[in-house]
Amino acid sequence: MKPKQGSQPILVPVDFSAHSTAALLKACELAECTGDPLLVLHVVHDPAEMPGYYGQVTKKKKLVRIEDLARESFNEFMKTTVAEYPDVKKLKKVEQMLVVGLPISRIIEVAKKRNASMVVMGSQGRTGLKHVLLGSKAEQVVRLCPVPVLIVKKNPLNP
Repeated sequence: MKPKQGSQPILVPVDFSAHSTAALLKACELAECTGDPLLVLHVVHDPAEMPGYYGQVTKKKKLVRIEDLARESFNEFMKTTVAEYPDVKKLKKVEQMLVVGLPISRIIEVAKKRNASMVVMGSQGRTGLKHVLLGSKAEQVVRLCPVPVLIVKKNPLNP
């Protein structure tokens, strides 16, 4: 039995890059056509050498919780994107989710748990040695994700 239209979210993992913005805008287009809601996800990759905290140089030289900085950046990314694209109505109706962990496994986990209809994510499109050394999160998500994945690149001709 097929789920009711609009009941499965389109999952959009973001890293606050221009590629993420392009993916989010494409997901908005798709959501307009399908009636599906949007779930925008940011995965906070907790560094092993300093779990739970990012060092942020402040006047008081204090440590700031990684989730607090990530949430602040996430909120700013969404606020900026909504302001830059005021005609995209779906941007104003997204659900935001912040999780901590390894990006690839957490994206796939959220896609499964939330019964996502698809994943739409940005990619830098590295090739050659950079791709071999760094790998591609997008490529790994495509290989491992149980739902369709759309990879979006930022169009350099249309900033």
